[in-house]
Amino acid sequence: MEDIFVGRLMSAPVYTVGEDASLSGVGREMLDRGIGSAVVVEGEDRLVGILTATDFVRVVAEGGTGPETSVSAVMSTDVVTAGVNDSVQGVADLMLEHGFHHVPVVDDGTVVGIVTTTDLTAYVSTGPESFSS
Repeated sequence: MEDIFVGRLMSAPVYTVGEDASLSGVGREMLDRGIGSAVVVEGEDRLVGILTATDFVRVVAEGGTGPETSVSAVMSTDVVTAGVNDSVQGVADLMLEHGFHHVPVVDDGTVVGIVTTTDLTAYVSTGPESFSS
C-alpha cells in the first residue's frame, strides 16, 4: 500500500487543555466528544503532556486522586510525537512499538493534530487515495 504523510492522515483540530484543567472537566469533555485523549498545552499550543483514557484507568486503580485534581498531576509528560512530514508507516511502527493509541503531531513544537488508531484503521480500510487532496 502506498504511504502518505502524517499531515494528510492526522485528525485536526485536536482537543487541547491547559495544565490546570480538572480531571472531571476533561473526562466529561472526552466522553462528550467520544475521544480517548486530551493533549495538554501551554501558551500558543506548546505541547507539555497528554492525558489518555489509560491514564484515567491508572488514576482510578491507584486511588487517592479527586475529580478536581489538575491534569498536570497525572498526565504523561514523556510524550512521543510525530511531524506532519513523517510517514504513516513510521508512525504506525512507533505506535506498535510503544503500545500507544494516540500520537500528537507537532510542527516546531506546536500541536497541529493527532494520529490515533482510528485514523490508522481508516487509512488501512479505505486506502491512501481517500487521503489525497
